[in-house]
Amino acid sequence: MRGLNEECGVFGIWGHASASNITYFGLHSLQHRGQEGAGIVATNHEKLYGHRDLGLVSEVFRDKNKLERLVGTAAVGHVRYATSGSNSIQNIQPFLFHFYDMSVGICHNGNLINAKTLRKELEQDGAIFHSSSDTEVLIHLIRRSKKKTFKEQLKESLKIIKGGFTYLVLTKDALYGAVDPNCLRPLAIGKMKNGAYVAASETCAIDVVGAEFVCNVGAGELVIINDEGIRIEKYTEKTQVAIAAMEYVYFARPDSDIAGVNVHTARKKTGRRLASEQPVPDADMVIGVPNSSLSAASGYAEESGLPYEMGLIKNQYVARTFIQPTQELREQGVRMKLSAVKGVVRGKSIVLVDDSIVRGTTCKRIVQLLKEAGAREVHVRIAAPPLIFPSFYGIDISTTEELISANKTTEEICKIIGADSLGFLSENGLIESIGLGYDAPYTGLCMDCFNGDYSAGLYDYKESYINSMTDIQKKFLQERGKNNE
Repeated sequence: MRGLNEECGVFGIWGHASASNITYFGLHSLQHRGQEGAGIVATNHEKLYGHRDLGLVSEVFRDKNKLERLVGTAAVGHVRYATSGSNSIQNIQPFLFHFYDMSVGICHNGNLINAKTLRKELEQDGAIFHSSSDTEVLIHLIRRSKKKTFKEQLKESLKIIKGGFTYLVLTKDALYGAVDPNCLRPLAIGKMKNGAYVAASETCAIDVVGAEFVCNVGAGELVIINDEGIRIEKYTEKTQVAIAAMEYVYFARPDSDIAGVNVHTARKKTGRRLASEQPVPDADMVIGVPNSSLSAASGYAEESGLPYEMGLIKNQYVARTFIQPTQELREQGVRMKLSAVKGVVRGKSIVLVDDSIVRGTTCKRIVQLLKEAGAREVHVRIAAPPLIFPSFYGIDISTTEELISANKTTEEICKIIGADSLGFLSENGLIESIGLGYDAPYTGLCMDCFNGDYSAGLYDYKESYINSMTDIQKKFLQERGKNNE
């Protein structure tokens, strides 16, 4: 089974005359989190209006009339990337539901790990689903709740779903934002000069629309924003902070802060730590893979005393290859998006810093690019531990077969990608570089991809995960004294 709602971006606003336009700008700043589709739902406190479609935010709302029709002072928006087989307009969010007594707009970042079980139960109870996205599960739970108020119905439903998630829910009376009990997926709140409140997956979106950061919504919390102001309430006491480490490693923009830690700063620290753990003393220069690895590369260069050079140029108008839905598209994307600077790399021994190796496709192509450009040696250094385990909380690496580190040793990977050497950052190196400092395992990080410790459990994925485990995964867990029950 594969989650159909993955690493996306959400943005919401309450109390602004140009709510849909502000949401457009907010979504544009979150475009790195998904390029498959986008949508906005707005309300004028009487009705809810929505538009969604496949494509980039600028493509979906190229016709200004589509934004102008989304009237009102409150809105929610969503940018999405799709997994294989789910790229259809039915799965583009926000979803807009019209009931006899109310209308609801809803969007979601993350993945529910008990969605399959819940969906089966709901369908047996007569529910009809219009998409393959697990986002729809929540609205069916809300409508079946016997609680008296919408807020209490929402709270009860949030206790039933499991996984990593951030929800934004819009009614004509309020904007709600919910974060899972582990805070796997982030949600930040900001306030604009006119008093309007905004909610976003990353603080960069708050900055872009000219708002001031107010707070983060914590694990197991529900924020309620309406004309009376803002309040945050717990919907569950069973919480343990475990923010997805991959937010810092790859997904978030460098100018975002997650749980008070700047992403660029954290990445730079991983680069410095990587240089001390995996040095290449005889190299001529350090180069980073644009864009998410540039911070780590600069840290590596500073710590190692090697010059930091621009050896790769990125075509900024090509979507990120890691989140392309098919292998064929990923390979084409790598060919289109990067080129080597021959005058810089020719005849040189290079330390190539990247943030991760998932399937190996991108890294292999980049090493090839550099050697075709005349590089004498390419030493690959990864500013994260090997991705040995699949993730089920909203990152598109949910099957073991996709992970080269789950199937090959470091030496084998090095040979496959054509590098002269390959080194990874240690698990402690990543944890200490991010330095969240929470009183929780891994100081408040979810390291599931790196060590197989699933903070929110496995639920519907458990059987398929266990059945697909490789010898490398089993050996890793055995050495750590874990059985991952």
